[in-house]
Amino acid sequence: MIKFLLIEDDAVLSDTIKEIVSELGEVTQIYEGSEGLYEAESGIYDLVILDLMLPQMNGYQVLEELRKQAQTPVLILTAKDGLEDKITGFEKGADDYLTKPFYREELLMRIKALLKRSLGLFDEKNLTYKTIDCHLASKEVYFGQELLPIQGREFDLLTYFLQNQGMILTKEQIFDRIWGFDSETTQTVVEVYMSNLRKHLRPTGLDKEFRTLRNVGYMLKGEAG
Repeated sequence: MIKFLLIEDDAVLSDTIKEIVSELGEVTQIYEGSEGLYEAESGIYDLVILDLMLPQMNGYQVLEELRKQAQTPVLILTAKDGLEDKITGFEKGADDYLTKPFYREELLMRIKALLKRSLGLFDEKNLTYKTIDCHLASKEVYFGQELLPIQGREFDLLTYFLQNQGMILTKEQIFDRIWGFDSETTQTVVEVYMSNLRKHLRPTGLDKEFRTLRNVGYMLKGEAG
């Protein structure tokens, strides 16, 4: 599932944006800058929707600090519509800029465009890696014509790796991404699901594509690896 981080201090507007964006994925709401930066730096979000006028740290500061560590796509959403404000936002590392008030359809269109650019979503229905095809709509994985028994969180886990090929994903990142901060289970579940995923991929030979980094996490080789 796609994960969004919404950093907006107006609770009513935040709820409205969440209602709109929830049709695309899961939304975490934060209402001030420093906490928003802390969340964004976790590396588990696919896109950040960032207001500029925030308590603790303003949006420009959040964006500038975030760009020192991560390239997560950021959509600035603000009432500041001057050219200078937009230039500043892009110079700090914003990927797009939408001014308030906005149309529901335009917000969704801009988000989809950013995710298409960063994750390859919405322009295709499948994620392909070497000999397997992941059908995003039906959440099915095929090896040729054979349907593999990869379902539920195993499917989410596989697609998370496919969207982050060649990158180290820590156990904490994987747990927070797939199970969520408020899950009642523990991080050991990551090892269990990784073992199951590898077992189900064994007929394809792709189980060997996953590298275990002891006490850290896992990495899926890139297509050229």
